[in-house]
Amino acid sequence: MLGLRSRSAAGSAPSRDGVLLEARGLSAGYGAVPTIHDVDLELRAGQITALLGPNGAGKTTTLRALVGGLPAMSGEVLMDGHVTRAPLHRRAKRGIAYVPEERSVFRTLSCGDNLKLGDCNINETLAIFPELQPLLKSPGGLLSGGEQQMVALGRALSRKPRIIIADELSLGLAPLVVEKLLAALRVAAAGGSAVLLVEQHIRQALAIADYAHVMRRGRIELSDTAANMLERIGEIEHTYLSMPTTS
Repeated sequence: MLGLRSRSAAGSAPSRDGVLLEARGLSAGYGAVPTIHDVDLELRAGQITALLGPNGAGKTTTLRALVGGLPAMSGEVLMDGHVTRAPLHRRAKRGIAYVPEERSVFRTLSCGDNLKLGDCNINETLAIFPELQPLLKSPGGLLSGGEQQMVALGRALSRKPRIIIADELSLGLAPLVVEKLLAALRVAAAGGSAVLLVEQHIRQALAIADYAHVMRRGRIELSDTAANMLERIGEIEHTYLSMPTTS
């Protein structure tokens, strides 16, 4: 384990106040075999938490278990301090917005019609991503990857969720688009949302995050403030992020 400063020494580590979503000893997976083991993490209002790790580390499984897409095999998930076993659609009604890695855009519907899905506020979405305004009549299938991701994220953010869970927003996108997407999450956090972000651009994720966890082989192996991790980014990348996993 790297000799990073403790949470108390860091000075900017979050307190217990404002915890909206929490995992305690969470294990989950597919079939009878857990993919993640004993995961502990907390999401707080107004903060972005980054979940980092190499491919196969269990990041997406963690997100799915948190939002109710997978049941807990052991441990528990808490919303507002209370244990929940509710499925995804019920957690969504309580204020969780889940933006999965797969872009949730219907190719045959127009951009505008895509934005109408799920009680989305189109005006709010266009305020976040004005680039979509001239594309409202364009088929979703003709939008670029970045435009599709703006639709998916903007649709979620327009509902003013209390908790935002975002999985690999930037996958395959140009750096300028990545910057816009991450900036939108930072604005949402500034407005009081708790954000959990899985992101392949490690340095960019840490630059906007408040706190971060590094996962490997289904377990969280390192937790610290994002600022502390940025100070040791080279060592962290070499020790934790470049090694193959078996999960």
